[in-house]
Amino acid sequence: MKIALIAHDSKKDSLVEFAIAYKEILSQHELYATGTTGRRIIEEAGLSVTCFRSGPLGGDQQMGAMIANNDMDMVFFFRDPLTAQPHEPDCTALIRLCDVYNIPLATNMGTAEILLKGLQEGFVDWRLIQERKSSN
Repeated sequence: MKIALIAHDSKKDSLVEFAIAYKEILSQHELYATGTTGRRIIEEAGLSVTCFRSGPLGGDQQMGAMIANNDMDMVFFFRDPLTAQPHEPDCTALIRLCDVYNIPLATNMGTAEILLKGLQEGFVDWRLIQERKSSN
């Protein structure tokens, strides 16, 4: 599966820790990340990651394009809900696209763990439903 890894500045450490803790599961999938987040995951977790631009420079929109083209399966977006983001409209658009296209989205570590454990157990029926809809 194709998995997006995105984090606001104050949440990057948490996402890197998450990637290290779940390296075994994540290494079995295609990983995509925005700028600095991706580079940190590569360096600190040793995972292979396709890096896009940083979020404010279009990385969120690159991820959104993959979602809109049915080319992303899951999104981990560790957001900082207490700090205003200069590119908030891009963040909101990305979250909206996940809802429009039924892409599982985790915005915090608790939800991310549940999604990843579900993926590990093979709970991906939602993707099969999407494929059937697309083929009709």
